[in-house]
Amino acid sequence: MRALLVVNPAATTTSARTRDVLIHALASEMKLEAVTTEYRGHARDLGRLAAQSDDIDLVVALGGDGTVNEVVNGLLHAGPDPDHLPGLAVVPGGSTNVFARALGLPNDPVEATGALLDALRDGRERTVGLGLTSGTPGTEDEAVPSRWFLFNAGLGFDAGVVGRVEQHREQGKRSTHALYVRQAMRQFFGDPHRRHGTIVLEREGAEPVTDLVLSIVCNTAPWTYLGNRPVYASPKASFDTGLDVLGLSRLSTPAVARYVTQLLLSSPERGPQGRHAVSLHDLTRFTLHSKVPLPLQMDGDHLGLRTSVTFTGVRRALRVIV
Repeated sequence: MRALLVVNPAATTTSARTRDVLIHALASEMKLEAVTTEYRGHARDLGRLAAQSDDIDLVVALGGDGTVNEVVNGLLHAGPDPDHLPGLAVVPGGSTNVFARALGLPNDPVEATGALLDALRDGRERTVGLGLTSGTPGTEDEAVPSRWFLFNAGLGFDAGVVGRVEQHREQGKRSTHALYVRQAMRQFFGDPHRRHGTIVLEREGAEPVTDLVLSIVCNTAPWTYLGNRPVYASPKASFDTGLDVLGLSRLSTPAVARYVTQLLLSSPERGPQGRHAVSLHDLTRFTLHSKVPLPLQMDGDHLGLRTSVTFTGVRRALRVIV
């Protein structure tokens, strides 16, 4: 087997020595070419080259969710074709690693490498569905390029939190759960739309869902992790179905306290509920419109402000080694 290993040298939970050990372990089982990313978007470019190659069977992403997202967007630049495109394997190296953990991989990179090698020897793989965003025809965002996401996306409040965290990371701060909590509090008190939502969800054959303050789109469960604690915004979300949405129409102080408590106590059987909460399951296609530009995030990556985004759940989009 010929494999391309895409290494993010800035991965927060792996040292240079650990990465060398992992590379040697992988190289002992396959014909491996390791490339270290040098700029934002480099992993996407490498994934695209692998998709265009005739002799690469597998792409291994060593890094966090952002690195994996870039690799996948490169692999699927011409659309999904799991029977002919290289497969994907993930060695978690970020601070949260939602995608790898949702696949059932250990969060420790050394243990995950061992699990990956076992899966390759046993021929274990699965084909997962992904989310795809695109510009909405007839809107000012219609020319925005399409982009794949692995596990979640959000328009509004949660994307604003991601944007604040990225600003602090650019200033040299580490991405920690405490940093996310602090920025969530600042986003809450600074959000002018938290009492009167500006988001409308439209889908064919159903009445629009209006006045949403927050919209979280999930392709799998859990939505994220706080340390070792899984958090379920949409417990029914799965790589084998369409997309799920959790929308909230009010973020008053009492409502936030209630929903945060529900998220912390959430489980595979129960997520946030209440008269200001809307939960939708297994959607194939829908559009989020906003009366004002709002921040958009996908897989924890802030993508700027949008007024309209169309989401599509694409089943059997990517072959992964598990």
